[in-house]
Amino acid sequence: MRDVAARLAAGRGAIVRNQAFWGVIAIVALLAINVAKDPSYLSIGYNDETGRLSGNLIDILRAAAPILMIAVGMCLVVATSGIDLSVGSIMVVAGAVSMELLSGMDGTAGNAAVTLAVALGIATVLGAVNGVLVSVVGLQPFISTLVMMLAGRGIAKVITGGQNTTADNDSFAWLANGYVVGIPVVFLLAMAIVALVWLLVRRSALGLMLEAIGMDSRASRLAGVKRRTLLLTVYSASGLLAGIAGVFATASVMTVDVSRTGYQLELDAILAVVIGGTSLAGGKFSIGGAVIGGLLIATLDKTVVFLGIPASATPAFKAIVIVVLCLLQSERVRSLFRHRRALRAQSQKEAVAA
Repeated sequence: MRDVAARLAAGRGAIVRNQAFWGVIAIVALLAINVAKDPSYLSIGYNDETGRLSGNLIDILRAAAPILMIAVGMCLVVATSGIDLSVGSIMVVAGAVSMELLSGMDGTAGNAAVTLAVALGIATVLGAVNGVLVSVVGLQPFISTLVMMLAGRGIAKVITGGQNTTADNDSFAWLANGYVVGIPVVFLLAMAIVALVWLLVRRSALGLMLEAIGMDSRASRLAGVKRRTLLLTVYSASGLLAGIAGVFATASVMTVDVSRTGYQLELDAILAVVIGGTSLAGGKFSIGGAVIGGLLIATLDKTVVFLGIPASATPAFKAIVIVVLCLLQSERVRSLFRHRRALRAQSQKEAVAA
């Protein structure tokens, strides 16, 4: 009986120590706050004519799709002890290319496919440029991706002439606005891509090699790990995933805003990765944790809107939530609370004994 209790206690402790667990708790807490304001917040409706599900939860899933893409890409980069500050700018480049091409084409599915291929190809090339600067030239990831962050938005302005560009293509718009079995296709596509990335890094040696680079680059090189090739691959993948996020973001409204599309989303991606339990120092990483972090960011954004928090106070509100979550994730903070509870319990026992 004691062995069972000990195993349960050990399992409970392992769950609490998992940083992604606190991300789930934060999501539940935010949803509970919204339900307290509106008891019908979690209700999901179904339209018999269109076969679509509707509701706040569905909106959160749709909004989470672009964040999930850049969060997963960022997770792979951070695992190598790097950082990618250019994902937001690559998003807007992919969106600008898509809208510019579609605005001069007929609204056929073939043109949508060609546009998608070109936009994702350019996004991958931009990511590869980051990889070359880091792995071949030897620049610090922060500097090389910061350069691309600044240059990318400028490239988007050159492509669109500095103007918001609108296009019309039902097939392309379906990627962000369509539904399959009542669920937004954009979320299904995002989860399929996440699952594919997870299989590649966890069902092969790729994940271990990325962690080896992040833990000790020199030792991994001596062990035969091809550091340059892997870094080039990881940054290219991050660019590709950012391009997909850009397509999702622009296809939802079929308009690219060169000033707002992808703006500061690199910060949301970094937050999602850290919330999910991946260390910015590199090494161990968690794709599942990044997904939970992405869902938390999307839920937080929707909560800010639902509660009617002023735009001027939105950054402060998000910062407070993130700081509280990080404190809960900290083992040192939790140990302090456990120590104080133990002291309080001991003082109560002494008072009873006296």
